[in-house]
Amino acid sequence: MVQTATLALMLKQLNLTSIARHWQTQLETAERNGWDGARYLSARCEQELADRHSRRISRYSKESQLPPGKSLASFDFAELPEATRAQIQALAGSSDWTRQARNLLLFGASGVGKTHLAAAIGHALTERNVRVRYANTTALVQQLQLAREQLRLEDALHKLDKYPLLILDDFGYVKKSQQETQVLFELIAHRYERASLIITSNQAFADWDQIFPDQMMTVAGVDRLVHHASIIEIVSDSYRRKHALGQRGSEPASAYPAPANRSTTSSADSARRNEPRASAINPEAE
Repeated sequence: MVQTATLALMLKQLNLTSIARHWQTQLETAERNGWDGARYLSARCEQELADRHSRRISRYSKESQLPPGKSLASFDFAELPEATRAQIQALAGSSDWTRQARNLLLFGASGVGKTHLAAAIGHALTERNVRVRYANTTALVQQLQLAREQLRLEDALHKLDKYPLLILDDFGYVKKSQQETQVLFELIAHRYERASLIITSNQAFADWDQIFPDQMMTVAGVDRLVHHASIIEIVSDSYRRKHALGQRGSEPASAYPAPANRSTTSSADSARRNEPRASAINPEAE
């Protein structure tokens, strides 16, 4: 007869923690229901795999440093074209593109939801067993610059290799020294055709000479990013501005008297001026 203590020790040595916790209780269930050995063992293995998956996802979620509460379900897609919505959902619903080291570039003015979408895709891929790392671009560049000063930049870049997807948020705000922008370029070059990037930027490519002071570096950086990339441009009103206006609109009208000389526009003109647009471009040249 197998000694319970011996079995528990063997399960621990094999790192079968779920089976070690539940095998006795489930054995009683199996005996009551007349399960044979194969069915009982299969059930225990399924539970072990499910528990390992849950622990792994929890660990990936914690290490990702993704902003909490950002999901596709909580994003207002009402103002985006259906094709753009479908493309974003496809990117969140499959990890194939990360295995192919493809990139996603999200462009748009401040407040249109770029960070929300990037984080939502990151959360969705984490659930699919993809290790994701979110970072503010400026903060990460400063960390990498410090690593370079300490002669360990290569080590720092290789540590990021464990994340098949790296999200660089607020890319357009990087206006640092030439040394720091050089580090940013080295990060892009290092991950080229090796691992995926999601970049959010409020500046179009034409303005990236403000990020990379050297024109050749700008061209080389853009070239590496757009090769094997999907580009989504979102043009709409700022969600934060609309939220603030919505709160203002909920106040009594007398609290916000209209200016005496406020100009008026027709509803058609207003609709045309504020109509959101989003374009999805895939410059794949394979």
